[in-house]
Amino acid sequence: QVQLVESGGGLVQAGGSLRLSCAASGRTYSTYTLGWFRRASGKEREFVAGVNWSGSRKYYTDSVKGRFTVSRDNAKNTVSLQMNSLKPEDTAVYYCAADSGTVISSLDNDYDYWGQGTQVTVSA
Repeated sequence: QVQLVESGGGLVQAGGSLRLSCAASGRTYSTYTLGWFRRASGKEREFVAGVNWSGSRKYYTDSVKGRFTVSRDNAKNTVSLQMNSLKPEDTAVYYCAADSGTVISSLDNDYDYWGQGTQVTVSA
């Protein structure tokens, strides 16, 4: 069992930065693949970024490559999403998720545990 709690969302102007954090608890947290997803109003939830258990592999959706960076600290049981050069279209509720599999999946059905989400709003 893994519990996830996101923080760090807020309101920022276009071009600005935010750093999201996700605190995890659970004995097997360090073995899980971790992902960040987002859901904009009226849209389906979409994959943003993922990192494997060791942090050695990362995967991003095309729209955030070069702007977002995912990282994890297994000693602190946290995963972070550094978001730079934010755009209004990045506005969404952001969720972290944990997957017991070893491959970074972009499919939300592959993830076993979810946080409650944190709102990110980017103004033009």
